[in-house]
Amino acid sequence: MIAALSRWVDRVRGSGAFAVTTPPMDGALQPNQAIESAELVRDLTAPDNLVRLSDDVLASSDADVVRLDGRGGPLHSFDANVSALATALDGSLAAGLENGRILLKGGRYDGFSLDALGSHPLVCPTALAFENPDTLIVCLGSRRNGPHSWKRDLMQRGSSGSVWRVPLGGSPVCLAEGLAYPNGILLSENGRLIVSESWRSRLLSIEPSGRIEAVLSDIPGYPARLMPRTGGGSWLTVFAPRSQLVEFVLIERDFCEEMMRDVPEEFWIAPSLTAPQSFLEPLQGGSLKQLGMLKPWAPTRSFGLVLALDEHFRPMASWHSRADGTRHGITSCMEDGAGLLIASKGGNAVLRLFPDDGGRS
Repeated sequence: MIAALSRWVDRVRGSGAFAVTTPPMDGALQPNQAIESAELVRDLTAPDNLVRLSDDVLASSDADVVRLDGRGGPLHSFDANVSALATALDGSLAAGLENGRILLKGGRYDGFSLDALGSHPLVCPTALAFENPDTLIVCLGSRRNGPHSWKRDLMQRGSSGSVWRVPLGGSPVCLAEGLAYPNGILLSENGRLIVSESWRSRLLSIEPSGRIEAVLSDIPGYPARLMPRTGGGSWLTVFAPRSQLVEFVLIERDFCEEMMRDVPEEFWIAPSLTAPQSFLEPLQGGSLKQLGMLKPWAPTRSFGLVLALDEHFRPMASWHSRADGTRHGITSCMEDGAGLLIASKGGNAVLRLFPDDGGRS
């Protein structure tokens, strides 16, 4: 009764879940153009996941997993696009596919396949992590929409995601459910899991006891993959920005449903992984151009953003590609010996940042 009353008050006042405000890009998130000027490592079609396997850095590109240095052809080619990757110390590679399967290549469980977790079909594998060579942690973003339909899941205000611990060959255990598109996993100390919850723009801590709490809230975008940071803390990629107009459309359900029914998806008033490519795309409010040039501070449906977080998951520094850039849709990152590799899915490129030389803290 109290929850229903609180929700009604929020609806009337435009507060809580019905607010259309978004947090400012300020402090450690003050914009710069570090990603736009980052070193190009490789042009690659829609790179989405970066992982290390032995001495190789691997990247997913549509249905292929390739070596980042370009040696040979694809290391693995699948029958559907790859939506998640993870590697284990024994050489295992786990790949989540957009057709609703998880396949293992190499290692002790070579050829192992999953298409369901208990009664949950593998509709939307979004992130994987090996807890050990015998145990896989799995994020399922949605029970309704596959990874390629992430935009539809957001506009439907989806909250059917879940996180699972899967003993390979054993019975899976659900660690959390009712999540709004879990999209990244970090194995933390003492068995704790940190999970990015994209549509609620926050990071969650899942304790071994089952306790769940937010450790970072009100991110000004939709968070994706997490990776540990040398010296402590973590890296967080944010694949698209939040905006007041999108927040407004999300609470206007009649308009939103009509838009999804009648308008092609690429022209929805919704976030995007790519920089503007057509005059038919929504302006997102405000004037976009001045003297024929796109303003870097213009309201935008896409951007590039990587955050450095401290041990308490507080933002310490950030690296950006702004509205007038093209290296948008940052979905994954990982450290290598020379810097920080980042996958710009919207920019069709794998880039290298040098965190000591840029960013704002």
